[in-house]
Amino acid sequence: MYKRIMVAVDESFMTSQVMKAAVELARSTGAQMAICHAVDETILAQREVAMMLPNSVGKTEARMRLGAQGLLGRLAETARAAGIEVEIRLVESEQKHVSDMLIDAATEWQADLLIVGTHGRRGIERFFVGSVAERLVRKSQVSLLLVRGQEPDE
Repeated sequence: MYKRIMVAVDESFMTSQVMKAAVELARSTGAQMAICHAVDETILAQREVAMMLPNSVGKTEARMRLGAQGLLGRLAETARAAGIEVEIRLVESEQKHVSDMLIDAATEWQADLLIVGTHGRRGIERFFVGSVAERLVRKSQVSLLLVRGQEPDE
């Protein structure tokens, strides 16, 4: 079945649910796992932001990267404790959408399954924020497992 599972994580409430599903599937199939986080630097690359915060953009990027590396390290330890062979991947871009970064990472790593959470956004918020999961469904050539979530207070 699945031998190379990539798990896309962020710093949302969905991460624990996504990791639980990924660990269970990887254990049951004996799959290798890569845990991937995409750092979205597109807002920081905009000229207006760089002009307003000329000394802060680099520091902000470094803090984002450091936080993401810490998150990936903690999640990798959880997977290893469950007996799963795991790698971590941190991808970032000032030009690509998160979904495109994840597709590229999954293709490069030769994943046969990409697991991602859905935040359950609806209505106007989804219109403005967009949906990484929705874009992945439309664009990815890698099989997807969408872990459906709801906000903790819903």
